[in-house]
Amino acid sequence: MIAFLVRRIVAGIILVFVIATVTFGLMSLTGQDPARAITGQTASPEQVSQKAAELGLDRSLPVRYVDWLSHAVRGDLGSSWFTNEPVTSALSNKLPVTLSIVLAGLLLSAVLSVVLGVAAAVRGGWLDRAVQGLAILGFAVPSFLVALLLALVVAVKLGWLPATGYVPLEQSPGEWLRSITLPAVALAVGAIAATAQQVRGSMVDVLRMDYIRTLRSRGVSERSLLFRHALRNAAPPALTVLSLQFIGLLSGAVVVEKVFGLAGIGSEANSAASQGDVPMVMGVVVVMVLMVVLVNLLIDIAYGWLNPKVRVS
Repeated sequence: MIAFLVRRIVAGIILVFVIATVTFGLMSLTGQDPARAITGQTASPEQVSQKAAELGLDRSLPVRYVDWLSHAVRGDLGSSWFTNEPVTSALSNKLPVTLSIVLAGLLLSAVLSVVLGVAAAVRGGWLDRAVQGLAILGFAVPSFLVALLLALVVAVKLGWLPATGYVPLEQSPGEWLRSITLPAVALAVGAIAATAQQVRGSMVDVLRMDYIRTLRSRGVSERSLLFRHALRNAAPPALTVLSLQFIGLLSGAVVVEKVFGLAGIGSEANSAASQGDVPMVMGVVVVMVLMVVLVNLLIDIAYGWLNPKVRVS
C-alpha cells in the first residue's frame, strides 16, 4: 500500500508540473499586453517597454518559465503584476472561502448520493424512478442557474439564508455555516445526480450477486447486509465518480462565487485570467491542481480500506 501511495504522489507531482508548464505556455499565447494594461492606454511606448522589462516580459518564454519554476519549488509564487501583493498571501486569504463551499458541497454530495442511491436500489418502484428522474434533472440544470434560483427564492424572497458574503469559521461557526449553505448546495446538485446514479447502479449489481443471497440465507440482518457488505463493494466505482466531481466542483466555484458575491479563488482566477496576470493565474492553477491531487490521494486510501486487494498489490 505504501509503494502504491508513493507512486500516486510521484504521479501527482508530475501532473502539477505538466499542467503548470502548459498553462504558462498558453498564457503567453493569449495576445494580452499586461505592461500596457498596467501603464494605461495613454502611456508612451517607452513607459510600456520599461514596465515590460520590470515584469521580465523582454526575456524569452523558456527563461521566464525556468525562473518562475525555480522560485515556485521553493514556495515563492511571485507577486501579482497588478496589485504587487504576494500570490501566496492573496491565495491564503481566499482559499478558505473556496475550500469551505467545495468541501461542503463534496460532503453533501457523498451523503445524499449514498442515501438516494441505496434507497433507489433497494426499494425500486416509484422511488427508483423518482431518483433517476431527479438525477437527469440535476444533470441538465447548470450550477449557475441553481445558484440564481437559490439566491432569489431562499435568500431574497424567503430570507432564510444570506444571499451574499462569507463569514470566517473562526469568527462565528453558525454564521459561517449559514454563509456557505446556498453556494454548497448549488455546487452539489450536479455531483449528487452523477454519484447517486453510480451508487444505485453498483448496488443493484451487487445485490444480485451469489454471496449476497448466501448471506441472506444465513440470517444476516438486512441492515448489515446492505451497509457492511453490499455498500462496501459498491462504493469503489462511486468514489471514482466522486473524485471526478470534485474537479467539477472546483470549476463550478468560479461561477457560483460570482453569484453569491464570495471572494474566493474562483473569482480571483477569473479576474487574473482576464487581466493576463500570469503570476496569479499560475498560483491559482498550482493550488487547484494540488487540491485535486490531495483529494485523489485520499480516495486512493479509501480504496485500500474498502478493497484489501489494493493494499496487498
